[in-house]
Amino acid sequence: MGRQATELLKGTLEGIVLAILAGRPAYGYEITAWLRDQGFADIAEGTIYALLVRVERQGLVDVEKVPSEKGPPRKVYSLNAHGHDYLEEFWTTWGFLVDRLHQLRQGVM
Repeated sequence: MGRQATELLKGTLEGIVLAILAGRPAYGYEITAWLRDQGFADIAEGTIYALLVRVERQGLVDVEKVPSEKGPPRKVYSLNAHGHDYLEEFWTTWGFLVDRLHQLRQGVM
């Protein structure tokens, strides 16, 4: 991923992770693996774990500890009502930006 893509990803990763959690509960490594499968190969697990701690502190997700066969319990995250509202705001903002960028690219101002 190039530098521009990396910088854009930093600004949107929170919304991307919340969108994943809107589909189903997941734990950190599972989210990281899915993102990598989708082409986000440069994403570090630590980045996702830090983001999950942040959205948990913001009250956007609920957390459940689930036993793991391979070590300590996993923290499984699910989007709560506040998180759904926040995600909806993200999609609205993202849609606005996409529209304006499209207009700029088309030379319509």
